[in-house]
Amino acid sequence: MDIDDILASVSAPRIPQRTLDLQALSRAWVAERVAPELLPYPTDLIDRVMDRIRKQIELVEEMTGNMDPKSNFNLIVVQTELERFKFLIDKHALHYFSLAKSQSSLLSQSETQYLHHHASLLSSHYNASFLSSFPQNLQRLDDTAGGISMIDQPDEDTAVFCRILRDAGTIEVHGEQGSGEVELRRGDVWVVRWNAVKDSTKRGDVELI
Repeated sequence: MDIDDILASVSAPRIPQRTLDLQALSRAWVAERVAPELLPYPTDLIDRVMDRIRKQIELVEEMTGNMDPKSNFNLIVVQTELERFKFLIDKHALHYFSLAKSQSSLLSQSETQYLHHHASLLSSHYNASFLSSFPQNLQRLDDTAGGISMIDQPDEDTAVFCRILRDAGTIEVHGEQGSGEVELRRGDVWVVRWNAVKDSTKRGDVELI
């Protein structure tokens, strides 16, 4: 923390945890929509939010008598959670299927179940459509023979808009005039390649917008 952060923490009024969680959830949602790849699943944050939703459901049920809003609330939550990855995971299913084996924090339980089901359907469809007519050594969807991977991966050179929350050092940028380094200072807004700010985003020094 720099001196501005320390002074702000002392002088600023205490913000309720649920407000902080709402801000964090909004930032996580925006980041997932903007980033070209899936980001680690915010387990603690989602657990707190889900706990509050369960309490709200109980309160609404008490207030509405015979109405059953629970299914509607759960449906909204599930749809919101699935929204964070369905537009990416379908495109890079095999990549995330392989990645999830070594990075258990990347996906939630429902996302992992969806991924396994999707990968299974994809494999069955390809086998039935054309792979079964290929030689056995050419039927693998995750083949890396000859140094060439058959697995489609996210493009980490994709440009993203980001805001610097804390001074985050320097990064290398590329443009028509060549390459150079820029300093990421608190409050700045940049359009840069995702791979240049990927680690800073995961640390919380940078947020996607």
